[in-house]
Amino acid sequence: MESIGVLMTFPPIYPYLVEELEKRFTLYKLHNAPDKTHFINSHKNFIRAVVGNAVFGADADLIDQLPKLEIVSTYSVGLDKVDLPKCKEKGIRVTNTPDVLTDDVADLAIGLTLAVLRRLCESDRYVRSGKWKKGDYKLTTKFTGKSVGIIGLGRIGMAIATRAEAFSCPISYTDIAEKPDVKYKFYPSVVELAANCHILVVACALTEETRHIVNREVINALGPKGILINIARGPLVDEPELVSALLEGRLGGAGLDVFEDEPNVPEQLFGLENVVLLPHVGSGTVETRQAMADLVVGNLEAHFLNKPLLTPVV
Repeated sequence: MESIGVLMTFPPIYPYLVEELEKRFTLYKLHNAPDKTHFINSHKNFIRAVVGNAVFGADADLIDQLPKLEIVSTYSVGLDKVDLPKCKEKGIRVTNTPDVLTDDVADLAIGLTLAVLRRLCESDRYVRSGKWKKGDYKLTTKFTGKSVGIIGLGRIGMAIATRAEAFSCPISYTDIAEKPDVKYKFYPSVVELAANCHILVVACALTEETRHIVNREVINALGPKGILINIARGPLVDEPELVSALLEGRLGGAGLDVFEDEPNVPEQLFGLENVVLLPHVGSGTVETRQAMADLVVGNLEAHFLNKPLLTPVV
């Protein structure tokens, strides 16, 4: 398979994935190319696979430039950076990396919730700055027993619910439809869910229908004592509305691992102690990134050996 060309669309910052791909394929690193159009034109007849991620995927323009493309294997569970209709139209297979990152993302959702409610980051800065010598830090807010509402009760949403239950949190959720055999309370709309929980966790997929699913109405329903946690995708939240709500005190706090225009983050958030900001690290552990890489490579191998794909999407 060494002669098979694979185009990596994102920066080659994960050595294990790069090494495993280079062992098996001819790897073309698009992000390193100074002239990307020339780079693609020079290699397009050799590229039979694309490896993307949560930021750099395979849009319609790229797909149309690659006449030999057979498969897109994305190093993420989210598919919003892959043009699925275009792939279906051209008969291009698509795979992702579900399940292996569920635990890490769910862990982080709980960590963000604790960090916001207990002001962990601000408390750390309080000690480092020497302020503790002048007096104790102010009281914070308890997590145990707080009601948690989850937008999207898929693999990650369910894992978050299970963890929150360990803190004696009542769980409710909203989704496309009520799920059978689920004991948690279902609300048919995000506004109703937000109005009936202390902590609102965004855990759904990004689609055209879910873009800005958390809007001004939802934020106002969550209210000045409510906390918003987003570990899914930035555009699920109307970011300007979120910023204004936090600045005006209409929302109690937020824990954000994702943003609308990554890596750009609204600077108005930087000075707010009730906001915790992370650089999209939900699946960012050594163990999980290796498992994700193994899935990416395994799907490519399966495809080119005419075996069943491990995690097919299209």
